[in-house]
Amino acid sequence: MMHKYKISEAKNCLVDKHVAFIGDSRIRQLFYSFVKIINPQFKEEGNKHENIPFEDKIASVKVDFLWHPEVNGSMKECIKMWTEDSATKPHVIVAGAATWSIKIHNGSNEALSQYKVNISSIAPLLEKLAKTSDVYWVLQDPVYEDLLSENRKMITNEKIDAYNEAAVSILNSSTRNSKSNVKMFSVSKLIAQETIMESLDGLHLPESSRETSAMILMNVYCNKILKPVDGSCCQPRPPLTLIQKLAACFFTFSIIGYIIFYIIHRNPHRKNKPFSDLESGEEKKNIINISLSPLEILLQSFCKLGLIMAYFYMCDRANLFMKENKFYTHSSFFIPIIYILVLGVFYNENTKETKVLNREQTDEWKGWMQLVILIYHISGASTFLPVYMHIRVLVAAYLFQTGYGHFSYFWIKGDFGIHRVCQVLFRLNFLVVVLCIVMDRPYQFYYFVPLVTVWFMVIYVTLALWPQIIQKKANGNCFWHLGLLLKLAFLLLCICFLAYSQGAFEKIFSLWPLSKCFELKGNVYEWWFRWRLDRYVVFHGMLFAFIYLTLQKRQVLSEGKGEPLFSNKISNFLLFISVVSFLTYSIWASSCKNKAECNELHPSISVVQILAFILIRNIPGYARSVYSSFFAWFGRISLELFICQYHIWLAADTRGVLVLIPGNPVLNIIVSTFIFVCVAHEISQITNDLAQIFISKDNSSLLKRLACIAAFFCGLLILSSIQDKSRH
Repeated sequence: MMHKYKISEAKNCLVDKHVAFIGDSRIRQLFYSFVKIINPQFKEEGNKHENIPFEDKIASVKVDFLWHPEVNGSMKECIKMWTEDSATKPHVIVAGAATWSIKIHNGSNEALSQYKVNISSIAPLLEKLAKTSDVYWVLQDPVYEDLLSENRKMITNEKIDAYNEAAVSILNSSTRNSKSNVKMFSVSKLIAQETIMESLDGLHLPESSRETSAMILMNVYCNKILKPVDGSCCQPRPPLTLIQKLAACFFTFSIIGYIIFYIIHRNPHRKNKPFSDLESGEEKKNIINISLSPLEILLQSFCKLGLIMAYFYMCDRANLFMKENKFYTHSSFFIPIIYILVLGVFYNENTKETKVLNREQTDEWKGWMQLVILIYHISGASTFLPVYMHIRVLVAAYLFQTGYGHFSYFWIKGDFGIHRVCQVLFRLNFLVVVLCIVMDRPYQFYYFVPLVTVWFMVIYVTLALWPQIIQKKANGNCFWHLGLLLKLAFLLLCICFLAYSQGAFEKIFSLWPLSKCFELKGNVYEWWFRWRLDRYVVFHGMLFAFIYLTLQKRQVLSEGKGEPLFSNKISNFLLFISVVSFLTYSIWASSCKNKAECNELHPSISVVQILAFILIRNIPGYARSVYSSFFAWFGRISLELFICQYHIWLAADTRGVLVLIPGNPVLNIIVSTFIFVCVAHEISQITNDLAQIFISKDNSSLLKRLACIAAFFCGLLILSSIQDKSRH
C-alpha cells in the first residue's frame, strides 16, 4: 500500500535531511517529481545537462541533482568524495545510469563490458555509504522503440535488460559475507512496462508515471519514520505493548487450560448455540446445555477467542500478509450488489408473524444493509458521492433500528433492571474491548459501537427516569402518552443543544475517564462529528415505535397475513408517496455537490428514505409475509461482520484490502471472505455463551461480577496511562 504524502508530511519526514539524485535525464525526471512533492511550484527549467540544486530553508530540506549520465570515473569521484567527507554525505542517495553509455557507444558489447567494470569499481563505495545512508540504485526503464528518434535507435530493450542484469548481479553481490545494503529501485521499471507507450519520445516516462515512482520513493524512505497507517511498505512491526503481552499470556493460559480440561474430561458434549440480537431491543432466551459446565464453556470460549485473535493480529499487525490499495470502479461496487440481491431474493421463506418490522424482517434488513456496506468498504466506493450518501442512510437505518428496538422493549416489557442493561452492553462491546486490547486501538476507532452504546444508554435513561412510563400504565390514561411525548421533546431539545454547541459536547466527553473511550488522536472531534452526523435518527426510531405501537394497540392497523396495512385507498396513497420520497432522496443525493454540503442536510432528511422503505416493505400484505433467509442469516451477525472487517477482510485499519493469496484477486476475495464470515459467526456464538456466564440473573452475584469488571477496567486504564507516558 502506498501513502500519498502531503507537503507538510514530506517536509516533516525530510527535515534537516540532504537527498542527492545522481545520474542521467531519467534520474533528473525522478528528481523533479520528488521535489514537487515538497514544493509543487518548483519549475523544470535551466540547463538540463548540469547540476540542479533545491533547498527549502524553512524545513531545512536539501535536494540536489548531480548530472553524471554515465557510470564512469566522474561519477566514481563524486561518490568517493562523499565517503571521505561525512559533512557533505547525503542522507539519501538515488543513482542510476545506462542509456547514455548505450547511445554514445552505439550499443556495442565493449561498452557493456566497460559498464560492468565501472559499476564494479563504485560498488564498494556505494556499499560503504549504504551503512549510514539510504542508497538506491534505479534500474533502467524499458523504452518504446517505435517512438525513439534516429540518434536513439540503438537503445533497445534487449540492451537495457543486459545493463540492468549487470547492475543487479554486481551490486547485490558487492559484499560476499552479508546481504548488500544497496537497495534496487525496480518499481519504476515495472511502471514503465505499463505506461511507456504514453511517452512523448519513447525514452522518458509520462509525468503521471514519474509522480508515482517519486511517491513510492518517498514511501520507501518516510514510512519507517512517520509510520502512516495506509503505507504498508518498509515499516517495522510495531512493538508489543504491555497490555498486548498480558492479553497474549491470558489467551495462552486459556488454550493450555482448555486442553488440560479436555484431556481430563473426554466426554463428547454437544450444545445448541442460539443467536441473540445485538442491536435491537428484542431478547431471545438462551439456554446453556446442562451437559457442559460453565468452566468448560468459559475455557472453550477463551480458547477459540485466543486463536481468532492470533489470526487478527497476524492479518493486520504482524506484516505477515500483504495489503493493497483500494481502486474504485462502478463495476467493482454494482456487480457484487446485483449478485447478492439475486441470492437474497432466491432464498425466501414465509415469516412466522406478519407484524410491521417483525423479527425476521429486521434481521433481513440488517443483513442486506451490512452486505452492501461491506462491498462499499472493500471497493473504496466512498470516493463516489451518490454511493457515499446512500451508505450514510444505511448507517442511519441501523441507528433507527436501535431506537425502535430498545424503545419497543422498554415500552412493552417495562424491564429497567440492571441485568437487561448489562446484557446489552456486554453483547455490544465485548468484541470491541478485546480488539482494543489485542490490536492496540482506541475504543473510538470502532466508531459504530460507541454510537449504539451511547444511544442505548440515552434511550434507557430517558425512559427509566421518573416518571417511568410504560405501555401498561399508559393504556389506562391518555395523560401518560402526553407525559412520554414531553420526555421525547426534552430529549430532542438536548440533542439540538449538543449538536450546535460543540464546546459543551467536547467538555462532557473530554472528562476522564470518558476521554479514554471517546478520544481519537488526542481529541474528541471525530466522536462529535460521528455523533452529529446521525443525531436525530435514533429519536426518529423511538418516535416511530411509539406511534406504531399506539396505533397497533388501538387496532388501527391490519397486520393479518396477506392483508394491506391500511385500507386500499390509504395504502395506495402511502405507497405512492413513499416511492416518490425514496426516489426524490436518491436524486438529491446524486446531485449533491460535495460531502460537507450533503452531511449538513443528512441528519434531518435521512429519515425520509428510511420511513419510505419501511412503508414500501410493510404496507403490502404479501411483502410483509415473506423474508429473505439469506439476508436474515447475515443480519444476525451484522455487528460482528461490521467490526471484524476492520482487520481480517480489509487491512491497515480499513485503509486497504488484505491479500492472503497474491496475484489472484478473485480467489483472494473468495478465501478471505469465507474466513471472515466464519470468524464473525464464531465470535457471535462466543459472545452469546460468555454473556450467559458473566451476566448473571441473580442481582447479588451480578453486582459482584460488575465490581470485578470495574476493577479490570481500572487496571486497564492505569496500564494505558503508563503506556501513553512511555510513548511520549
